[in-house]
Amino acid sequence: MLSYQIVLGDVCSDRYNHFNLVRFIAAFAVLISHAWPISRGLGTVEPLTSVIGFSLGEVAVLIFFSLSGFLITRSFEQRYSTKTFLIARFARLFPGLAASLVFVGLVIGPLTSELGIWNYLKDPQTSKFFLRNLTLIQPQFTLPGVFGNLPYPAIEGSIWTLAHEVACYGLVLLLGVAGMFKKRLFLSAMLVIYVLSWAFLPEIEMHIHSKIFQTYVLALPFLVGMAFWIWRKRISLSLPILVLLWSVFALCKATSWAYPTFVFALTYSMFWLAYLPGKFCLNYNRSGDYSYGMYIYAFPVQGFVIWFWGPMAPSLNIVYAAPITLICAILSWHYIEKPALLIARAFKGAQTLKGLHYSANP
Repeated sequence: MLSYQIVLGDVCSDRYNHFNLVRFIAAFAVLISHAWPISRGLGTVEPLTSVIGFSLGEVAVLIFFSLSGFLITRSFEQRYSTKTFLIARFARLFPGLAASLVFVGLVIGPLTSELGIWNYLKDPQTSKFFLRNLTLIQPQFTLPGVFGNLPYPAIEGSIWTLAHEVACYGLVLLLGVAGMFKKRLFLSAMLVIYVLSWAFLPEIEMHIHSKIFQTYVLALPFLVGMAFWIWRKRISLSLPILVLLWSVFALCKATSWAYPTFVFALTYSMFWLAYLPGKFCLNYNRSGDYSYGMYIYAFPVQGFVIWFWGPMAPSLNIVYAAPITLICAILSWHYIEKPALLIARAFKGAQTLKGLHYSANP
C-alpha cells in the first residue's frame, strides 16, 4: 500500500475502478447524515461536523461533484456531437428524477397527507411539486398536508443540488464548444483564480444571489474534477501525496482556505481509493449503479418511516430507511435509469454510423 503509485492517465480510460462503489457509499453517507435533522429537527448538528467542520452529507456532495467534473468532462471529449452529450446528460438525470417524483407525489403523498386523497390531489401545490422539481426551477420540498408535524416538515431535501449540477454541466458544454479543453494553461489559470477568490469569500457572498453563491461553492469540486481529467497524464496517485494534502488541510482548517484545501484533499483521496487494486470491490460494478437512486429516494423514505413508526433516534431511522431506499434504488436503476442510458447510447451509436456514412460519401 505504501509503495502503490500510478499515473491517473494510465488507468482512467478503462472500467477497472471503484467509482460505482465510491458513489454508492457517498449516497449512503447522505442518508446517514440526513437522519439527524429528519429525526431531531431543523438545525440538528451531526457528530462529524464538530470534528472536521463538514457534515457527512456535505462530504458526500463534494465527492459527487468532483467525480462529476471528471466524468462529465471526459464524456464531452469522447462524445460524437453536442447533441449526444446533451441527450446522455438528460438520460442520466431526468428519467430517474421523474420516476421518484411520481412515487413521492402519487404514492407517499396521498398515503400520508392529512388533507385526504381528493383534497390533496386537487391542491395546486401538488401539481406545482412535479413541475418545479422536474424543471429544477425553484424546487419545492413540501407537499400539502404531508409530514407537517414531523421534526423536519419536508418530504424532499437532497434534490436541491441537482440544479447546481446542471449548471456545472452547462459550464462543461460552454468550455467544450469554445475549444477551451485544449487550452490547458488557460483552464489552470481559471482554476487558480477561482481558488484565490476564496480570500474574498465574505464579500462575494454579500454581493451575489444565494443560489448563485451555492453554485459558486459547489463549482469548486466540479472544477477540481475537471482538472483531474485535463491533467490526468501528470497526476500521480500515491499515499505520500495523499498524506501531504490532508496535512495542508489540517494547517488551513481554521482559515478561509479550509474549504479549498479540503476539496483538493478529498478529491485526491477519492481517485486514490477508486484505483486501488481489489477484485472484491471491482465485482460491485456487476450489480449496477444504485447511487443516484439512493440519493433521490432516501430523504422522502426517511421521512416516511418516521411518519409510519413514530419518533425515533437517528440510528433507528437509518436502520429502517436504508433497506427500503436500497430497494427503490435497485428498481430505479434496472427499470428506469439503465434503460434510459441504453436508449441514449443507441442514439449515440446511430449518430456515429450516420457520421461514418457521410464521411464515406461526401
